[in-house]
Amino acid sequence: MGNPNRSKAEKGLMRWVDDRFPATQMWEDHLSKYYAPKNFNFWYFFGSLALLVLVNQIVTGIWLTMSYTPTAEGAFASVEYIMRDVEYGWLLRYLHSTGASAFFVVVYLHMFRGLMYGSYRNPRELIWLFGMAIYLALMAEAFMGYLLPWGQMSYWGAQVIISLFGAIPYVGEDLQQWIRGDYLISGITLNRFFSLHVIALPIVLLALVVLHILALHEVGSNNPDGIEIKKNKDEKGIPVDGIPFHPYYSVKDIVGVVVFLFVFCIVVFFFPEGGGYFIEKPNFEPANALKTPDHIAPVWYFTPFYAMLRAVTYPLFGVDAKFWGVVVMGAAIAILFVLPWLDKSPVKSIRYKGMICKIMLVVFAVSFVILGVLGALPSTPGRTVVAQITTTLYFVFFLAMPWYSKIDSTKPVPERVTG
Repeated sequence: MGNPNRSKAEKGLMRWVDDRFPATQMWEDHLSKYYAPKNFNFWYFFGSLALLVLVNQIVTGIWLTMSYTPTAEGAFASVEYIMRDVEYGWLLRYLHSTGASAFFVVVYLHMFRGLMYGSYRNPRELIWLFGMAIYLALMAEAFMGYLLPWGQMSYWGAQVIISLFGAIPYVGEDLQQWIRGDYLISGITLNRFFSLHVIALPIVLLALVVLHILALHEVGSNNPDGIEIKKNKDEKGIPVDGIPFHPYYSVKDIVGVVVFLFVFCIVVFFFPEGGGYFIEKPNFEPANALKTPDHIAPVWYFTPFYAMLRAVTYPLFGVDAKFWGVVVMGAAIAILFVLPWLDKSPVKSIRYKGMICKIMLVVFAVSFVILGVLGALPSTPGRTVVAQITTTLYFVFFLAMPWYSKIDSTKPVPERVTG
């Protein structure tokens, strides 16, 4: 039997805390009495996995920062020092570098689930907007961190990306210099990127994640059927198709976490460089402004947008093609923010949408993957044509959505959630 005095002490302590901070209320609102649909499937693991990887990146990043030197003279040597001399430094570095790729894998799959099941539709538009802001901040965070090893690909990749801003008429050159902090990429650039990577952007990311979760718990989670479980409650006001997030989904998520960590650790211990896609081979050479790598490409999670940039080869209205490539690349990300207002289908989930919507989603996903592959390869005339076709298909998915989502046939949506 338990100690009754201890139980009373614990209750007294919690009462004392609750009088000063809503600890119990937060626990109930977001876990034990937060009712989620009972038909979550495999696709609903990736939100919690994204949170897990975020924690991994913050913790490993803090430890790496303790031994890193953010100067042009010392950055590369400090990374080598971490890898060779710091106890388990190699593990921290690989957990962080592999974690960056893992972050984008789970975020892309999380976003794809949202596209499949209409998680961006009313009343979840704000959740989607916060999610897209997270994606944008994550891209900035990854780009800033990409320069920090001060290897060849870090230096020249940053050189290429920053030079894109120079294509903007009138203000391009000044904008480039403002971003670099110098006339060329130098220790000043490295230092400011380091500051943004370890302080400013993590704060923004954490704030956006909190807002994303708060917005989600305010309106409730979507489900594979796209049915609002809050519309069907019992006499106690509990959704009949809902179950408490804790312990049901918290335990289920542990299974996903174990499987994810199993795969993640295999990559970290056996394939940390990812065949040159996670850490490129030129990045094992120190940055050299006088020696250009044979092929400069961004890390894999940026390659779809890089392929779109290179797909634009013709000037327009007397403006250089490079500028229009930057516009297309920016528009490819910006258009995701207006997605909730483009879908005119009477149903949310792909389960009940017609064949046109299903085909368009598959074409979009395949086009994005092809663009990712093309962006990592050297440009050729044939690859440029393929990139132009897939870029067009990417935008057609969004721009034609108000039309094809409206005319597409749909199936009847059930009153209650299915399995």
